[in-house]
Amino acid sequence: MTSSSSSALPSPATERLDLRPWSTAEAHAVLGGTRPAHWAHDFPGEGDRVIAGLFDQNPDWLGVYGHRLVVERESGLVVGSVGLFWPPDQGTVEIGYGIVGSRSGRGYATEAARALTDFALTAPGVRTVTAAAELSNPASVRVLEKAGFLRWSVENGIARFGTSAPDRRESAPGRQESPGTVTGPE
Repeated sequence: MTSSSSSALPSPATERLDLRPWSTAEAHAVLGGTRPAHWAHDFPGEGDRVIAGLFDQNPDWLGVYGHRLVVERESGLVVGSVGLFWPPDQGTVEIGYGIVGSRSGRGYATEAARALTDFALTAPGVRTVTAAAELSNPASVRVLEKAGFLRWSVENGIARFGTSAPDRRESAPGRQESPGTVTGPE
């Protein structure tokens, strides 16, 4: 891991959440099983452990448009993570997210996904943000729908979603899409 300080990077925020870059120390704590006091009791989740383990191979994930810790502003606790799988490929970047069980059902995943998606669409050369969700996880599917993503395809139990800058301007927060499939880039 090459980044040791994340304070200089811009940090998107929502009304209730701060999305701040991971520090190298936090990634090492996740991998080493250390539990800093500023983490929710059930952070990190399995996905967070996987991401922390991939930072060495993907140093851009610790950069300006990389992965973020989701911090609940009211408590100051890390309650999940959201990230872009940087760099983009032909103008497209994928997003992933996860919120700990103790904070599920509060809309945090939708807020975080929406904020980081809007931030990603300001990056030079990024036209589209995509995501995937297992159909067996309807909560994750709903997060993407509520965050303004359109369902592009379904294959082998995985729904692929996407959004672009024009989609974002036309959609209002909480806009509901039909559950059908919309044709879009892959």
